[in-house]
Amino acid sequence: MRRRLPRRFSIRTAAVAGGFVLTAALAATASATPEPPPPPARTAAADGADLTHEVEYFTRPGGHPRHTEVPAATPDRIARADRALSASETAADGDVSSVIQTGPVADKLDVVFIGDGYTAAQQGDFHTDLRSKWEQMSAVEPYASYRELFNVWSVDAVSNQSGVSGDPGKDVVKDTALKSYFWCDDIERLLCVDTDKVESYAAKAPDADLVVVLSNSTKYGGAGYTLTSQVGYDGIATASSDHADSDQVAVHETGHSLGKLADEYFYADYGTYTGAEPGESNATKLTAAQLTAQQKKWYRWIGQTSPDGGTVGAYEGGRYYPKGINRPTENSIMRTLGREFSLPGREAMIAGFYQHASAIASTTGTDTAVKRDATIKVTFPASASVTWSVDGTEVTAARGKSSVTPASLGITSDGRTHTVTAKATDNTKAVKDPALRKLLTDSRTWKVTT
Repeated sequence: MRRRLPRRFSIRTAAVAGGFVLTAALAATASATPEPPPPPARTAAADGADLTHEVEYFTRPGGHPRHTEVPAATPDRIARADRALSASETAADGDVSSVIQTGPVADKLDVVFIGDGYTAAQQGDFHTDLRSKWEQMSAVEPYASYRELFNVWSVDAVSNQSGVSGDPGKDVVKDTALKSYFWCDDIERLLCVDTDKVESYAAKAPDADLVVVLSNSTKYGGAGYTLTSQVGYDGIATASSDHADSDQVAVHETGHSLGKLADEYFYADYGTYTGAEPGESNATKLTAAQLTAQQKKWYRWIGQTSPDGGTVGAYEGGRYYPKGINRPTENSIMRTLGREFSLPGREAMIAGFYQHASAIASTTGTDTAVKRDATIKVTFPASASVTWSVDGTEVTAARGKSSVTPASLGITSDGRTHTVTAKATDNTKAVKDPALRKLLTDSRTWKVTT
């Protein structure tokens, strides 16, 4: 029998508590007495007890996800396969590489990919796989419109054997760095990992905000772990490296970790939700008319055509309950893999992006003065407008430029110190919330010596 979470298990409470609240109205509803949160999941290494992780899994492409709890400890039959790496393998283990760098870590959302089931000789394959997987993930909106906000890193985890335990059959055991295995908790497509080992590798990368484990397999599967790490990332997404649809697993999971979105699918036997108004921005007890009248949650989007199909309204069922909870659209990616984010979902994802990243970034440091012939470069989203000013006065001829010199802005060799400011404002139509729009503007200022 597959184990399910108890009906009153507040699945995303911990993640939502630290999330960006889109409106003051949402802040008010979220402050209502919530369902009792579950105790935080701990790893087996914490005290050796019989502990569990909450995970989300995906039985097939295009299907509704499911939730369960799994033992935190790796099964003995897989753990026993472990052997020490050779000296040359150890030397390569844990290498960190910059795959895509659009700006300083402090100004970007840093995605960390870790490979499992790749031997020392296959690390090149891992890098090829992660580039392909990121291309697939970042082709999904709103990622596609915000590629400039992301840095991507790789961490090489050297495995003794190639492949993944449980592939192709349940009895297959492979000695891998992160102990990836299908048939986790006797569910074939549930691809689990040793989360302590993932943490140790993720800690090697700069400021991990989002962690994806690519397991070396063509078999469909994956998992989403609900946890908050010591490193600082929320959750872990696992996906098979070479299945064409496994990127959807990771994208759905980022809906939770970045967008703080609730799942929009439900279980028939969960009955009717009777708790407080949910804190997540895509779940409500209110009807479309009530949302509009009370100006709550996604009321600004109601009646508009959504990219996941249909019209934004209030559709019954969500957050695991078939009754008593409404979701914004009929069938977004938070309900079914292979779909798009809804309009409210996209807005929530953009809010999550800007929790970690800035509308403008530059590798030209602002802590030391620059010379008038120095090149100042900035990066910003495609939907942003950029202005440049000298001593507080805009240089209109420089609008939209990503690279300037102080001299090109009109600063002469007059022996004075001047300031150059670049200001970016994201003008995206995917954001309607005024509180969020305030986060979509940022600037950088440099002193210029002449």
